[in-house]
This record gives sequence, structure tokens and C-alpha cells, in this order.
Amino acid sequence: MTATAEPTPEIGKARLRKEDARLITGRTRWTDNLTLPGLQYLAVLRSPVAHAKITRIDVGEARRQPGVVAVYTGADFAEEQGSLPCAWPITEDQKAPDAPALAVDQVNFAGEAVAVVVARSSYEAHDALEFIDVDYEDLPVVLDLERAAEDGGDLVHPGLGTNRSAIWIFDSAEAGTGGDVEQALADAEVVVRRTFRQQRLIPAFMEPRSVMVDPTGEQVTMWSATQVPHILRLMLAMTLGVPEHKVRVIAPDVGGGFGGKLQVTPEEVFTFLVARRLGRPVKYTESRSESLQSAHHGRDQVQRLTMGARRDGTITALKVELLADMGAYLRLVSPGVPILGAFMFNAIYKIPAYHFACTNVFTNKVPTDAYRGAGRPEATFAIERMMDELAAEVGVEPMEVRQRNWIRHDEFPYTTVAGLTYDTGNYEAATEKAKNLFGYDDLRREQRQRRENNDPVQLGIGISTFTEMCGLAPSRVLGSLSYGAGGWEHAAIRMLPTGKVELVTGSSPHGQGHETAWSQIIADQLGVPFEDVEVIHGDTQSSPKGMDTYGSRSLTVGAIAAVKAAEKVIAKAKPIAAHMLECAESDVEFTAGRFGVRGVAPSESAPTIQDIALAVFAAHDLPDGVEPSLDSEATFDPENFSFPHGTHLCAAEVDTETGRVRLRSYVCVDDIGTVINPLIVEGQVHGGLAQGIAQALFEEAVHDEYGTLTTGTLADYLVPSAADLPEFTTDRTETPSTTNPLGAKGVGEAGTIASTPAVVNAIIDAVRHLGVSDIEMPCTPMRVWRAIHTGESAAGGLGGEPGGGLGSIDASGGAR
Repeated sequence: MTATAEPTPEIGKARLRKEDARLITGRTRWTDNLTLPGLQYLAVLRSPVAHAKITRIDVGEARRQPGVVAVYTGADFAEEQGSLPCAWPITEDQKAPDAPALAVDQVNFAGEAVAVVVARSSYEAHDALEFIDVDYEDLPVVLDLERAAEDGGDLVHPGLGTNRSAIWIFDSAEAGTGGDVEQALADAEVVVRRTFRQQRLIPAFMEPRSVMVDPTGEQVTMWSATQVPHILRLMLAMTLGVPEHKVRVIAPDVGGGFGGKLQVTPEEVFTFLVARRLGRPVKYTESRSESLQSAHHGRDQVQRLTMGARRDGTITALKVELLADMGAYLRLVSPGVPILGAFMFNAIYKIPAYHFACTNVFTNKVPTDAYRGAGRPEATFAIERMMDELAAEVGVEPMEVRQRNWIRHDEFPYTTVAGLTYDTGNYEAATEKAKNLFGYDDLRREQRQRRENNDPVQLGIGISTFTEMCGLAPSRVLGSLSYGAGGWEHAAIRMLPTGKVELVTGSSPHGQGHETAWSQIIADQLGVPFEDVEVIHGDTQSSPKGMDTYGSRSLTVGAIAAVKAAEKVIAKAKPIAAHMLECAESDVEFTAGRFGVRGVAPSESAPTIQDIALAVFAAHDLPDGVEPSLDSEATFDPENFSFPHGTHLCAAEVDTETGRVRLRSYVCVDDIGTVINPLIVEGQVHGGLAQGIAQALFEEAVHDEYGTLTTGTLADYLVPSAADLPEFTTDRTETPSTTNPLGAKGVGEAGTIASTPAVVNAIIDAVRHLGVSDIEMPCTPMRVWRAIHTGESAAGGLGGEPGGGLGSIDASGGAR
């Protein structure tokens, strides 16, 4: 027998993405590109005020406008629209107001939907909005997070009697995972107290949200630019009382999400209701300004941290007190976002005693919810800033203070003070590689020289040694946190007679490259060509089971379900292969796509999985009792999270005379376990870095005293372009995860989580010797200048700051 050469493994290969062929040739299937016969268009009237009673709505004149089919207010749907769902009641006594898709008698944030117009064209629908007359009776506007949390002030929802939605506490002494924080702080040789502000951010995804509903078939079919078609289908059924099997949700090509499309939106609900009421297809597509002012926002926390330590910099205690702004309502997972961070404030450090308390607070702003990283960036920022503050307090170099406290590679698996068990990691290796690529020691020498020379442009070095919890699962853990769903994922494999493979995945991509990476994985699992795998996703009819995409769970949960389904395909093929090989099933081996007899190298005539697929289709000569099908499905629910980690280093030059910041170099070395496709990994890391750096330097959602969003266009909300960012030097170390058979850890959120504190630490490091210990994000030139020259932390609204534009913050070094 002639042995066959094994194919080159697909896992680890830098494949160009299959998806890009249609994306770059204009054949994309964005929701707004789709049309149906008789399609009507919907436009939304939004409240211009943040808090008011609706005393009158007159839609008569709007109904008489050309092309208008119907006009609806909240009163028209009051009995059927229900309340938008919140799937995460973090405490038994959590307070949650009703959240109507269309406001009925009161508005609670500027931008809330008040009425909708349906017309034959989008232009006619929007023109008719001007003819709707609404009278508002102003109510006190609650905007300041800290004041809102206090007793005795104005209330967003007076019927609740408070602005505090819930208080969630984790204490290591009570949980049995560590000591008593108050005692540890009392015994500490050094106590560092700091308050940090996580500003409010807007996801600003590439494709604005769009939804189209066709009620004319046996099912109501919804196309939506969503991250969560399966969750959306379930929530529509539960919220509107529609039989679930009568609802089909399709997520076609989705142009980015970043958590901003992890939602059941008001627009999806009232477009569904309008289409059902009219009996005609209806489409709604938001404008960019609508997206900025009404799609959910992210972050927005006040973080008070107290750290106890010995004089040598060894941490003995950490106490975290958070105020988290929910906005006016609780959206799908709003309450749980800061709770995810509760398990990450301890980061990679051995902390003996830990206490975390979070108070979720209502204000008259757009609701907040998940935004790339969801709770973990906020936690990482706070602890990495505290490590620099501790280093300054005890006079130890910032990298050294980290090394004295981190978990060593020979201590894994390690159970943290927050109760999570980190399975693998090597912080020393990632840090050493990052320092070498960065030229850490040389940059420290240059920094000393600049300080000695009193150079007007000072150099700072920022460090972020981080870890995160990826793959939102297991279901039991989510259940213990009162989350309203599981953390499993589903996949199915269909073997076609010609040997081609259809993989159906419950993970729903929005730019991550699932079609390519999943094809590589299945090609290796089944020994078939990469080109022979088709990945099917995003349609609850063709992919009926799934928990969708968020929290870096696609690869570590969704792809593992696909691996498990492939294993079942092979298991079903083995008795057929044994029959063809005339041997016992126990003697059959499957290697590189071929079945052979154990101990004998398979020849070119040995049956492949594709040969078996054809034999099953014919079913002429199958063993007795064997079902003529290889199709298989699997559901994977991991026993633990995965924990990617890395070291990010940033060198920033700060002009002390102007406050101008230039990012001179940025190096990151990430450990994401097994890499499936290096090109996709690089894209994920670069995109994540851009978003994290944007929080540090550029982005902030700002409201005026009346609750109006003053950064409601992309001329005001500063999303950086590639020209505003430095070149990135990226590399990896690899300690495979033990929580899944691929050894993968997740990469989608790593760059965002790690980069923000690296940049801010670099800026503070550049000017700390001038008496600066904090600058509120975004670190605009004016805020940096104020901190240097007045000693203030330089907080304040971006809108009124001179020098606050992108043109004032040069990441590339050129004159702007």
C-alpha cells in the first residue's frame, strides 16, 4: 500500500477571508440594501427633550402629507408593545421601570421615540415628521451620576422612589476566596485611594441599525442588523406574545456591532408592530445622528478604588466602589455589564483580600449596555492605573511593582480572589518579549535624559499587563449571576453527497471572519479542502439554535460546538468505513480525512469522509441497522471561561507647552492560545487597539445641562481614522487553553481592554514629575495642559474645549 501525504493543516494558516470577496465588490447584503414588493418606509419622531410629560400629540396634518400611509404614537400600541426586555436582573430587588418601544405619556431621554410615520418612500416619511405637533411639560433633568445616586434629589422615575436600580456586592471574606478587606486595609503599610471616571462612549459601528419586517407569509420575517438573531427572535416572542415558531429573524451581512447591536431595540419592536398592523412589509433605517443619540451607549462609570500594600509594593487589599450609569432604562444586559468587571479588577495579581460593590443608577440619558469588552475594559483600566499609582507611592518602577504581584507561570491553574480559576498563562514570557520589541530600557534612559534636560516635550511609558474572561459561559456560572439565558452554543454539519460540507453555526458574525475561520477548523477536522466548506449562519430558520456573538465567545464556544459536531460525523462514518474495509469498527482509524486500519498507513484508495458521504447517499451497501446519514449536531457548554492575556506598552510624547500628545510607539504581545488564522487575529487586534486608544484620547459622549447630546454627529463625536493612530507592533506568545479542545482563548476584545490604560499611563508617566497624577479621559490637549499648569485633573465637557479636535492630537508626528 502506498501511504498518502497528509494535507497541510489549515489551523494557523493566514487565509484571506472568504467574506471579503462580496464585501469589497459591492455584493454585500446589508439590511438596508434589501427590498420587498410593496415595501413601506418608516421614520421616527424623537423627543428633543430629556425629561418631560407628553401632554398632547397631534398627527392629523402629518397623516395628510403626500405618500403617507399611517402615523402611529405610543398610545396606538400601548396595549401590545409591552416593555423592552432586560435579561439580567442582578439582584432580587432590582428596580426596573417599564420601557416602551414608543413613549406613551412620558419621555426620559432626548432621542426617545415618540411617533412613527409610514410612507411610500423614506423621503416622504421623513418630510411628514415635521407636521407632527407635540406638547411637552418639562420635568427636572437628572444627569450627574453621583448626585443621582444620592437620596433626596430629583428622580428619573418617581414611581420607583429612587434612582438606584440595584446594588451588587462581592466580598472575598464572605465568599471564602480571600480575607477581610477592612482589616487588611487597616493593617496596610501603604494605602492608595483614587477615583477614576470612565466616560460615556458610543459604539459608532460602520453600518447604522436597520430592520425590515415582512408580515405577509406564514411566519413574520424580520431582517435586522443585529448581533443576536436567536435572542432577538425569543425576546420578540416573549415581549409581544407572538408564537416563537411564527417568527423568523435573519441577520444578513452586519457592518460591525461592538456590543452596540447586542440588543432588542425599540426600532425592532415598533417596526414589527407597524408591519403587523398594516399587513405590509415595512423598513426602518436610522440616520447616523439617530444612531448616536438613540442606540445604546457604553461605559459611563465613577470608580473609587482603595488599595492596601506593604512598603515594598506587595498588594494586601483592594476595595472597589462603582457607580454605573444605566441611562433612563435597563436594556437587554445593562445591569450585568459592570458585574462582569467585578471578576477582573484583581487582574493578573495575587490579591489576598477583595471587596467589590456596584450601584447601578438611572439618569435622563440614553441607556447604556454592552460595548466592546463590556465591564472588563473598565476594570482593567482601573487596576492598571492603580498599579502605576502604587508604584509612584512606594517609589518602585511600575513594571517592577507588577512583577512583584503577578501570578507566576508555574502557579497555574490559579484560583483568584474573585473566585475564577485561570487555567493557563505566562505573564513573564509575554512581558519579556514586549519589552524587547519596545526597547523598554532604552526608552527609560531617554526619559531620564529628557527630565534632566527639562525638555518641553516629555516622554512617558505606559504599561498594561492584562487578562480577561472570554467565551461568555458556562451556563451554570451565568445562572449563579441571575443571567436570563445560558452560555452554550450550537452547530450542525451536513455532509452532502458530493463530499461538500455545510456547517450551520449558531454564532452570528458581524465582521469577525467566521466563514473563513470555521472553514479552516472543519477542513482540518474532516480532512476536506478548505474550499469545500460552506458556513451557514444568521438565520433562525436555517440555523435554528444559537446564543449568538458577543463577549469573545464565537471561537471558544461556537467553533468548539462545530468541532464536536465534526467528531460525531466521524463517529457515524466509522461503522460504514469498517464495512468497506472489511475490518472491525474498533480497528478503524481516521487520519487526515481518510479511514484506514489501525497500524497500517492508509493508501490513496482508502475511503475518505467524502467517499463515505456518497456511499451514505446511495445507501446500497450499508451495514445492517446503520442510518443512511452522517449529518450531526452538537451543543457545547464549556466548564470554564478562557483567559487570554498580554502585555501592552505605549511610548507617548507630551508637549508640556501645548498639551499635545503624540503616540510614538505601541507594542503589544498577546497570548490568545491557539491561533486559527493570523490575518484575522491581526485585524481583530488592530481594531481593538483603535477603539481602546480612541477612549483614551478622542471619544466622549457629552450632554449639555438640558440633557441634549452635544456630540450627536461624527463632526462632534471624535472617531479617529487610521491617520490619527500610530503603527502597531504586535506579536504573540502561546499557552493553549485547557477549557476547549482547540486551545483557543479569544481575541476580539483584547486590544480594547488593554490599550486604554497603556495610553493613559504613558501620558501620566510623562508628566508625573510635574505633579500630575490623573487626567480625565479623553486626554485632550486642553485637559493635559490644564493638568500640567494648574494641577487639576482637567475634567470637563469636550464640546467647549479649545484644541479638543482630532487635529490637535497627532499620533503620527506630523504637523497638523
